[in-house]
Amino acid sequence: MSRIGKLPISIPAGVTVANNGGVITVKGPKGELTQKVDSSIIVKIEDNQIVFEIDENSPVNTKQKQAFHGLYRALVNNMVVGVSEGYKKVLELVGVGYRVSNKGNLIEFSLGYTHPIFIELPKEVKVETKSERNQNPLLILESADKQLIGLICAKIRSFRKPEPYKGKGILFQGEVIRRKSGKSASAK
Repeated sequence: MSRIGKLPISIPAGVTVANNGGVITVKGPKGELTQKVDSSIIVKIEDNQIVFEIDENSPVNTKQKQAFHGLYRALVNNMVVGVSEGYKKVLELVGVGYRVSNKGNLIEFSLGYTHPIFIELPKEVKVETKSERNQNPLLILESADKQLIGLICAKIRSFRKPEPYKGKGILFQGEVIRRKSGKSASAK
């Protein structure tokens, strides 16, 4: 039995949850999200709570059912938090001449390459850029979908991964890069 899967999810005010034949739909002030749930998991919505149970008669093996139990509970919990509060990620560009700007959902990066990098974000993601003098440029992403915002952050970080020698790259705000010493002079 999954320890995570046993925990009920409380539904906050202003959020509605519907179960239509194994597809969970969550609506709230920040948007609407859907998630298909495997047939080996029973979803019950009662008393302002969502409860997940394992279907013992399902042909799926026991270990897989237990894995699904915790997985789908976590995914639906992320959906409930996303449509009620939303998720926010702040990326910091550390490096000389690194810049970022946006026009709507089109982001332009200047990361020391010979050409600028453009990326078009989906409409579900709100983007904001901040460039202040003597401070690293910031890219602020907000969305109700935790998976989508994580995927976009990973894609953006892949343009310039944080490196341990100079500490340059695209990193999350507050992230600490473990620094390495470079080549040391050999003793004669």
